[in-house]
Amino acid sequence: MILYAVTIFLSAFLLFQVQPLIAKIILPWFGGSAAVWAAALLFFQLSLLAGYAYAHALIKLAKARTQLLVHGTLLVVSCALLPIMPSVSWKPTAIGDPTLRILELLAATIGLPYFLLSSTSPLLQAWYVRRTGSSVPYRLFSLSNFGSFLALLSFPFVVEPNLASRQQAYFWSAGFVVFAALCLITAWVSREAASGESVPVPASPAIQEKSAEKSGERPSALQLLLWVSLAACASTLLVSITNHMSQNVAPIPLLWVVPLAIYLLTFILAFESDKIYQRWIFLPWVAPALGWMAYALYAGEGNFHIKFSIPIFCAGLFICCMLCHGELALRKPAPQYLTLFYLMVSVGGAVGGIFVAIIAPRVFNSYLELPIGLVACGVLATIVLFNLEIPKLGPWPVRFALAVGVGLLAGYLVRKELEDRKGYHLFARNFYGELRIRDDDVGQEFALRNLLHGTINHGSQRLNPEHRYEVNSYYAPSSGIGRTMQAKQGLGPVRYGVVGMGAGVMTGYCRAGDYVRVYEINPLVKSLSDRGEFTFFGHCAGDKEVLMGDARLTMEKQEPPNYDVLVIDAFSSDAIPVHLLTKEVMQLYFKLLKPDGVLAVHISNRYLDLAPVCERGAEFVGKKATVVADDASDNTFANSTTWVLITAPDNNVFQNPSFEGANMYPASAAATFRGWTDDYSSILPILSLN
Repeated sequence: MILYAVTIFLSAFLLFQVQPLIAKIILPWFGGSAAVWAAALLFFQLSLLAGYAYAHALIKLAKARTQLLVHGTLLVVSCALLPIMPSVSWKPTAIGDPTLRILELLAATIGLPYFLLSSTSPLLQAWYVRRTGSSVPYRLFSLSNFGSFLALLSFPFVVEPNLASRQQAYFWSAGFVVFAALCLITAWVSREAASGESVPVPASPAIQEKSAEKSGERPSALQLLLWVSLAACASTLLVSITNHMSQNVAPIPLLWVVPLAIYLLTFILAFESDKIYQRWIFLPWVAPALGWMAYALYAGEGNFHIKFSIPIFCAGLFICCMLCHGELALRKPAPQYLTLFYLMVSVGGAVGGIFVAIIAPRVFNSYLELPIGLVACGVLATIVLFNLEIPKLGPWPVRFALAVGVGLLAGYLVRKELEDRKGYHLFARNFYGELRIRDDDVGQEFALRNLLHGTINHGSQRLNPEHRYEVNSYYAPSSGIGRTMQAKQGLGPVRYGVVGMGAGVMTGYCRAGDYVRVYEINPLVKSLSDRGEFTFFGHCAGDKEVLMGDARLTMEKQEPPNYDVLVIDAFSSDAIPVHLLTKEVMQLYFKLLKPDGVLAVHISNRYLDLAPVCERGAEFVGKKATVVADDASDNTFANSTTWVLITAPDNNVFQNPSFEGANMYPASAAATFRGWTDDYSSILPILSLN
């Protein structure tokens, strides 16, 4: 038993340790979007499905010695493919949705090792049952989930802060070799089992309905569908809630692993003991959980503080996944259908992942998968429990409450979605997120068109023809970048680059004789200017061009353009692409700038203080970082902003009259803060939820 337990635990630990590890490595290659994690989760779920299908087929179709030969060969081959560092040749070269490229990269880099790790738990549990003739070892399933849980929690708090990405990859690869050896030993000792059948185990006394485990009957088609549906509902909520949280802070491992850890914790609790998941305890909490998540999703949008919304979504995810996984545990089958059960659960997980990562971005023009998941959870709870007798609650109160609650929830979500769309004349969505255009005060002097990415404004343009091309919002003349542009343009023609097009407001500074180059990764953003929704770029009098693709990858390929100013405006959204602020990229930026050039970084953010990151990056390249804060109190159309201007120590730009009266101070960082590199980054030191 110990050998099986250790092997399963190690496989689960490696299985979930590699998820944030590899996703973080490839994140900058695909623009730092939160959707990179959704695509990675889809790969992991599909690989899990493939691993479970392989385990099911191997157990059902092959003899013990053949199983040893096949599985052992694959383990040896997978060790030959280590280490797991992805090749830079996988960096994207085309514009558009990179989901397929991400799936191909992950398959080539960690495909076979991950596939074998995925198959370990059901395969070894089946070997254990066959070898010992004992009851189905569902506690090994809980042990597997505990290993996964430990791996996830250790990554952001232990592994990520202390090891560079390359070190993480090598340590993981060494751990996989140890796992492969243990798995081969386990397969060897299991080869002589006499029987492939084992005695059925009795169902828990807490289960009042007749279960497949109790009777040993083959699960019906309805039972299989129920397994898939329960798993799919939990998976949909997991991925959609993770997406929601990542879009409103940053696509980072910390916010990836917390929901996934909660998801796994419910698996552990549900399968550890029939006494933990009690319907009369958990069912009354389903309706409040769904209601609070719906409220946090819509009623608080834009002003519901994250220190409240994240706990609400995490608690809600726990309740809903406890329902789904608890019902799965109560319906676990007899031992001979063990691998079939795992296969159906993994099918459900893959269905949820495909819905959120593949179908939703192509079918919906806004983020509707989370509201759909909330309603589906309520509907599923009502259907599943409709014919059950529940001790201590009675049948009808719960049924009636759930049915009414689901109806009210669906009505509320539909109403809020319709209300949310009022005032917007465009909704669009792709891999990089959701874009919306809202017109305020139409027909009045102060009419304004706003571009929003999620809940964050990405630039505005006045609709009054007399003021249409006045630079406003985050880039107003009183802002750090506004003062910089005035200083540079006072000396003659200016060459400048802008990372992040938004509404194109920064191109409003481009005069005749000036040159502006815009770097934009999202084709939807550029299309808004092309179709005339925002006209700053089309109207600017100087030379201009837009380069599509990830800004950093594009810059690495180009000749130095000798910019006077380089604007990094990818951080005003709460979800930040970390790879655009590492020490290494600072070296790249200053290769593109003139010696007296200014690197202007927009760091306005509700939850992250990026000034220390800029300070460490500036220090790394021998420059100085100055913070320029503007409360925009004297301009109705300007936003309160914080910019960091990074310059050579002897740069005299701050002596220009345009900086008179500016709120400026040197950027600083705690002595213990090491800054960000391509191999290391952690938001914990700069995260503020106050």
